[in-house]
Amino acid sequence: MSFKSAKTFFLSFFRELFVYHHTSLEFRAKLFAAMIATNKIDDIGEYKILKKIAKDIYEDDEYRVDVLVHTTKEYVNKIILNDSLDIDCLLLDIDKEIKKNKRFVEKINMDHLRRFYAFNGDEDTMLLQTRVLEFFENEIENRKKYLT
Repeated sequence: MSFKSAKTFFLSFFRELFVYHHTSLEFRAKLFAAMIATNKIDDIGEYKILKKIAKDIYEDDEYRVDVLVHTTKEYVNKIILNDSLDIDCLLLDIDKEIKKNKRFVEKINMDHLRRFYAFNGDEDTMLLQTRVLEFFENEIENRKKYLT
């Protein structure tokens, strides 16, 4: 394991202590995980897209990019392995976080999320991803009503 990998793992594991604004990063990871986990085909292409998006978000912070990717992978693995999380629970958790932290609605970037749409997916995947995108669009719309 390289030093960079070890540092990324360490920062990811202890992100609550060492990562500035870790709740924001974790929220974004959940958004991306919801889109990636809908596709049952585990493809590294989705993580390449995620890495590009993370670089767009955190331009000058390579470790923050890596922590976002690593955290997203953790959530995706929890969903795929049916460990302790499924898509419905994840979406409910996202909804609760938006209610608690009104500013999180601004973190939902539909253009970023659409990049995962039907990436090597089948018809069922496309339908599920459409529903997830609609959920996020409704969250944005509903929360903006409350803010105005």
